[in-house]
Amino acid sequence: MPIVSLHSDNPLIDGRQSDRALMVRRGVQRLLSDLGLSMVPELCLASGRRADLVGLNAAGEIWIVEIKSSVEDYRSDRKWPDYRQHCDRLFFATHAGVPAQLFPRDCGLIVADDWSGHMLREAPEHRLAAASRKAMLLRFARAAADRLLQAELSVGSGQA
Repeated sequence: MPIVSLHSDNPLIDGRQSDRALMVRRGVQRLLSDLGLSMVPELCLASGRRADLVGLNAAGEIWIVEIKSSVEDYRSDRKWPDYRQHCDRLFFATHAGVPAQLFPRDCGLIVADDWSGHMLREAPEHRLAAASRKAMLLRFARAAADRLLQAELSVGSGQA
């Protein structure tokens, strides 16, 4: 039985994400899962920004994936360079209707649909400092644990 609702009462789907962005997120999550990463969507960072998707691999490497659902979405966003201070690798993810050449070459690029994603370009590594890594790992772990608890409590109360 699933413990997280995919319906409108899910706090991780708060109305700011377009249907297209959610489609890309699902495909990226499937790709990253196949690559062995664990993920937390919509993770608040120490800078006050919120990353669309944060992934953690078995070696402790932290990836941030910034989802862009359109050319306008990319062009209006000025916050993504700040994400570099919170990850080892920074990716953009989009769908096939957005031109790949739009995205900076010094970031990874994933193209996704509802079913999966394809990594067009690996993200270059820029290793986090030890203190930054520890802070991100704690943020990731606490968010994941809190969300699991909230999901279990809502199932127990009959709200799921």
